[in-house]
Amino acid sequence: MTDFSSAGTAPASPNFAWMRVRLSRIVAFGLGSGLMRPAPGTWGTLLAWLLWQPLAVVLAPLHQAVFLLAAFVLGVWACHRTGRDLGVPDHGGMVWDEMVAFWTVLWLIPGSAVAQAFGFLLFRLFDILKPPPIGYFDRKLKNGLGVMWDDLIAAFYTLLAFALYYRFMGG
Repeated sequence: MTDFSSAGTAPASPNFAWMRVRLSRIVAFGLGSGLMRPAPGTWGTLLAWLLWQPLAVVLAPLHQAVFLLAAFVLGVWACHRTGRDLGVPDHGGMVWDEMVAFWTVLWLIPGSAVAQAFGFLLFRLFDILKPPPIGYFDRKLKNGLGVMWDDLIAAFYTLLAFALYYRFMGG
């Protein structure tokens, strides 16, 4: 059952006023970055990159892992509820999935600007092209977990590309 009780019906194109009514919407829309056009997923990923920089400084690696797990769980809840509010399970403006997946990439790759920029490009490429099984999960899982899961696979592909590069090129 869709719950529109606190904000009326969902707008055809979500806006800041609609988003700020609920914490789940603020999270799912990546603190507002998902409202930016064109390419909201790219804007959300850019915001994630910016936010990661201070997090990587103040959190130890173990605390970063706990943060990522908590952000994933929060995203499952927020994206499910926001998708229900919108009547669209994986609205393009919901970018928390890109943010958490890209944070996972940043957590595991070298911290240099070049490596992070390459990680950004690879992640966006995999997220946009959706090679198997990303596209499969994107089509089949229609809930908060599904929204979050396909981007984690894109992050895995990005990390696999880095591992192969370092294995064969001695990076």
